Amino acid sequence: MSFTFPVTTQTHTVQNTPQQIIYYPQAIQMHNPSLQFFINQTIVHETQQLINKQAGSMPSTIEQMLGTYELKNNQRDVLSLTLSNYVYFYHAAHGMTVVQPLTFDLKKGELCQLKDLFKPNSDYVNVISRHIKEQIKERNIPVIEPFTTISPNQFFYIADKTLVIFFQLYDLAPYYYGLPMFPISVYELANIVVEDEPLGRMM
Repeated sequence: MSFTFPVTTQTHTVQNTPQQIIYYPQAIQMHNPSLQFFINQTIVHETQQLINKQAGSMPSTIEQMLGTYELKNNQRDVLSLTLSNYVYFYHAAHGMTVVQPLTFDLKKGELCQLKDLFKPNSDYVNVISRHIKEQIKERNIPVIEPFTTISPNQFFYIADKTLVIFFQLYDLAPYYYGLPMFPISVYELANIVVEDEPLGRMM
């Protein structure tokens, strides 16, 4: 397998007020300028979408907003990251956080959806859902309603040799539990993973 360099990133900042500050990454010095532009435009767009979603979710004044990010995987032509936006509204019981993951297949120059990682007709939804049901039971995770299945485009990111499926606040568990994360080893999914897609490359 040919060696590929990680994507070099730098942090950009938007600060509208002392109480509202957003940090987001931008790719720099890539050999493919059009791919760099695509990645950066996607990140900027999704960062703004998070801001819009949070700002429009409550009628009261925003007391604090903090946007951050985490690079989860930056190897083997796969760039996977999460954008996070925390907001606290005036007189709210607590703050709210929304997380948007982005996984780029640098070989294809595309943004990946969950289905892209698996063989066609592989029934990846049921396979992953079964793993999550097992983890809910093993980890004794409190759920608002009995878990049945993920959505075909469920939130995910790739972290080394792991696929991490997650849910937003209140989607699965009570607020105090935070965002439920379900790591699944790529080797557990080996028989349905496409070999040269991002998850297959991790193996």
